[in-house]
Amino acid sequence: METPPLPQAAYPVPQRSQDEEHLRILSVCHWVGAGFAGLGLLFLIVHFLIMRTVFMNPEMWNKKPVAEQPPENFFLIMQMFYLVAALLVVAFLMANVMSARFLAMRKNRMFSLIVAGLNCLQLPLGTALGIFTFVVLSRPSVARLYDDARGNI
Repeated sequence: METPPLPQAAYPVPQRSQDEEHLRILSVCHWVGAGFAGLGLLFLIVHFLIMRTVFMNPEMWNKKPVAEQPPENFFLIMQMFYLVAALLVVAFLMANVMSARFLAMRKNRMFSLIVAGLNCLQLPLGTALGIFTFVVLSRPSVARLYDDARGNI
């Protein structure tokens, strides 16, 4: 026979305090991850502007024979690459911002776990953030904190 869950007052205070501190730290780290994504977006924009200035300079290509000039679609393909990369970086940025807010509010635990999985693709700092997020959010005591925030005691 299963025992019913303990009321909130019966949770070990040191564990609850540690869980809340870890969630606060994770929230801050997700904000930092979003900041790094913003820096990555800034780098991507600057890189695009430099490449566009260099490759779209007609004087650069006038001195070359036609055989050595890039194909006409090269510039279009380059722009599409930068656009897709920028959209991915913005998606990671927004996901980390939302996850940081959800961690602070103890809401949408599953969303934060999904973002942690996506963060694991960003070597090496994102991987560390993703793994630590999985470790903290997979604790039963943290799941109870989320349940308590929803009012399911």
